[in-house]
Amino acid sequence: MKSPLLQSATRHYVVALKYLTCASPIIMLVIRLWIAHVFWASGILKIEDFSTAVLLFTDEHPVPHMPPVVAAVFSTSFELGCPVLLALGLGARLATLPLLVMTAIINFTYQNATEHYYWAMLLSMILFYGPGRFP
Repeated sequence: MKSPLLQSATRHYVVALKYLTCASPIIMLVIRLWIAHVFWASGILKIEDFSTAVLLFTDEHPVPHMPPVVAAVFSTSFELGCPVLLALGLGARLATLPLLVMTAIINFTYQNATEHYYWAMLLSMILFYGPGRFP
């Protein structure tokens, strides 16, 4: 026979799980919008002064085996295109792939930061679980 404490804990766990399951579409929407904002803001900064973006890829953040202009164009394109898809929930799984690659390149080539692991985790959630019910 189960103890009353264990029965109470199990009951609270089941109730909490039910609420989290109901909230998961909203949570996925918030995740998509938040990560889209992170990359969109970076893309806007690059496109506002593209020559500075090329200069950054030349001196500060060189991408291995890629010319700075090509890296700046790819980066800007992905940072402006993929967030739109994420925000709309259209092709969200596909849109996460270039952003995951960019996050890995950023993290492992010139700026190892904890936030990049967080971005990768959120992008991986979208990749593996989908965008959620709210497009």
